[in-house]
Order: sequence, then structure tokens, then C-alpha cells
Amino acid sequence: MEGIYQHFRPEEYDFIDKMTALVAQVEDEYTPRLTHFLDPRQEFIVQTVIGSYENIKVAFNGGRAHTERVRALIYPDYYEPAETDFEIALFQIRYPVKFTTLTHQKILGTLMSLGMKRDIFGDILEKEDIWQFFVEASMKDYLSTQIEKIGKVNVMLEEVPLTDAILTHVDWIEKAITVSSLRLDVLIAASHNISRQKAKQLVQGGLVRVNWKTIENADFLCVAEDIISVRGYGRIKLMETNGKSKKDKDKITIGYLQ
Repeated sequence: MEGIYQHFRPEEYDFIDKMTALVAQVEDEYTPRLTHFLDPRQEFIVQTVIGSYENIKVAFNGGRAHTERVRALIYPDYYEPAETDFEIALFQIRYPVKFTTLTHQKILGTLMSLGMKRDIFGDILEKEDIWQFFVEASMKDYLSTQIEKIGKVNVMLEEVPLTDAILTHVDWIEKAITVSSLRLDVLIAASHNISRQKAKQLVQGGLVRVNWKTIENADFLCVAEDIISVRGYGRIKLMETNGKSKKDKDKITIGYLQ
């Protein structure tokens, strides 16, 4: 397993170790194990770790199709996963729609204020003033008694079936470009057509997140599958790296949210 580290960043080693230990439990006890909610980068890491085991498999579920955040069920090859194995609940937020509005930031802020980590919650969904969110089923009773307000808005949480989840789908528009390097500020500048200096200021100002973590180092090196969020500019994804050009520049494919 030591060879796997060379493909990832040092700050990801702890997560790799945790997943490797979880796989070892499945292998030793021959019984499935379930993770918390993972972001897409963590999902990729889990797939990579599992790939080195012949008798262990993994399935992902975020509550419905095309969710960004998912739980991973790691299981021995004899096992047949069921949807209930993922232990996911769905809440719909009831609030006075005609008189106020909610936002993703306010909802997440309220959830996090309860002292729970982000990995307890899945996607937050929105469509035409309807808001829903996925959560680990073990926390649903606690949540339903703790949240009465989001910001200054009176709300009520109603558990609804997973089949009632709002249907949304993330579509990436892909564009092939060349860049001088895979530095974070270089990618932001090239992707959003702004100056390198402006991109550097955005990073150093704490306005940039890579895989949902704030990064303030402009020389941070990005890799394929990284999702880069820039406040005020939106989200991009480094879809793939395609080698070098004749002028020794990096050929890459960038995805823009449609």
C-alpha cells in the first residue's frame, strides 16, 4: 500500500490511512463497513484504495442519483448491498416561502452550529423555493428536535422518503486549454480570464477552496478531479491532464458548471 501515497497529497495521507484501516476491518471480519459522507475527492481516494484488493468491493450512495456527496459501503465480494445499507435520511425544510428566502450558506451554517461535522450531511438540494438535505439516519431524531430556526426564519424539518428527493443534475461544460503550470493561481487566471495577480489575491484572501477546503497558497499544485471554487466566480473542475504541448505547457481539460 505504500506506493499509493505517491499519487496523493501529504494532507490526504491521514484519510488514506483511515480508509485502509476500514478495508482491513472488512477483510478481517468479513462484514460491510459504512463511511460518513464523502466529497468527490474522497470518493476518488476510496476507489483507488479499494482497487488494490481483489476480494473487497465498494458501492456509493448519496440518497439519490447524481449527488455530489456520497457514503461509501465497503463490503466483501459475497455481499449484495441494498439501499437501506447506506442509512441515509432526507429532510425537507418547511418555512413561510411567501415572506422569506433561504440560502445554501444559511442552511449549512445552521447545521454546523449544532457541533456536527460536515461529513454527517450530504447534499443540500434546492428547486423553486423547495429546500431539502440528506443526513446520516442515526442523526435524524436529534436534528428534528434541535432546529426551529435558520437564521431568523422559523422552520420545521419534515422527514420525507428518499424517492421524494429533488432531482437536480450537475453538468460540466468542458474546455481544453494550455497553461504554464498546474499552480492554483495559474488555473484560476486561465479558467476565468483574469490576471495572474488577481488570481493570486483571491487565493491569498481566503476566497478559494479546493475540494471544499480553503487554500491560501497560490503555488498549490492541482491534480485531475480537483474541484476549485472561487467566491464571486463560481466553480470549475480540472477534468484531466493531457500531457505537454510542443512549447512544454500543460494541456488540460477544464469543466465549467452549466
